[in-house]
Amino acid sequence: MTAVQGTEQALLVLEDGRVFRGRSYGAIGTALGEAVFSTGMSGYQETLTDPSYARQIIVQTFPHIGNTGVNDDDAESTRIWAAGYVVRDAARRPSNWRAQRSLDEELRAYEVVGIQQVDTRALTRHLRDRGAMKSGIFSGEAATASVEELVKAVNAQPSMEGQNLSALVSTSEAYTVEPKDHGFTGEVEYSIAAIDLGIKAMTPQRFAERGVRVHVLPHNATFAEITALDADGVFISNGPGDPATAATQVELVRQVLDARIPYFGICFGNQILGRALGYGTYKLRFGHRGINQPVLDKATGKVEITSQNHGFAVDAPREGAANAPLERFGRVEVSHISLNDSVVEGLACLDIPAFSVQYHPEAASGPHDASHLFDRFITNMRAAKNTAATASTQGEK
Repeated sequence: MTAVQGTEQALLVLEDGRVFRGRSYGAIGTALGEAVFSTGMSGYQETLTDPSYARQIIVQTFPHIGNTGVNDDDAESTRIWAAGYVVRDAARRPSNWRAQRSLDEELRAYEVVGIQQVDTRALTRHLRDRGAMKSGIFSGEAATASVEELVKAVNAQPSMEGQNLSALVSTSEAYTVEPKDHGFTGEVEYSIAAIDLGIKAMTPQRFAERGVRVHVLPHNATFAEITALDADGVFISNGPGDPATAATQVELVRQVLDARIPYFGICFGNQILGRALGYGTYKLRFGHRGINQPVLDKATGKVEITSQNHGFAVDAPREGAANAPLERFGRVEVSHISLNDSVVEGLACLDIPAFSVQYHPEAASGPHDASHLFDRFITNMRAAKNTAATASTQGEK
């Protein structure tokens, strides 16, 4: 395993003209994307391979990155999706028995341009004051251009608002995750259709561990394809981009809700449920990213520490139950609230079997406070199945 090189000059340039200087990390060249910060103290490999970070430049607030290297087991997808990477102190070489490569090598293998030796505390404070913004990392020959030219290049890229990125990160072909492949030895009673808008590998694994067969479908899956599977529930994953562009998935969820098929969504799936019910969504100033985000579960009064990665949120009433804007879906309540800024972190439908959360209960790496949500979805599917069986029996009489 090679040590971090970092021999080339590198610049991080923000759209407002702020420049941070450092040394190269990973590939040499140019990276453009939205600068966002992640507060996790561990799990950098899972962060980099999370498809929700597509078209974003990740700033790690924790200073020491790369200590444990990279391995083939912890990736959340088939590649690094982040557009660029910003760290303060890159490990000179990894030191962990599971490490197979250095992070620097991995970044170079996927041609991800990074920068190290940056004052990430000052950068994070700047982004918290000004908000997530367009940015660029320039190293090697690209860093020799004038600051004026680099700022112009940064501002020429499209904003994250209005970006439809699910097709970029979704699977191209359907596949099935079997419970037996993840240690479950009992009888498989439930199956779900999981729409991949940027799904993390740990999510279907968490279902499979509980005996649920997961049919992972591409982003443009139709309601007819779902019903052909005779699935007991529908799940919509996390993913990148603006939920206002997800009209196809919003209409799909409305069909699922009309059919009273149990629904569970996380992150992007929460925003899509909100829009399907008739609520709006909006872009957050700097978003929630990291594995230490506190959330209040209003039903229990408990605080859960959660893993999050989102830059958009649902605009819904935070107190009490109310009829959904599309009244055919009955009453809805905000079930979870961020304790940092009161952002909506979950929705619960009271008259149909549907709920969602804005965070990641699969949490790899991260806390497992919210893992019970997978069991809640199974409970909803069991209740729906029992109701259908009862109705069938009464019909036969």
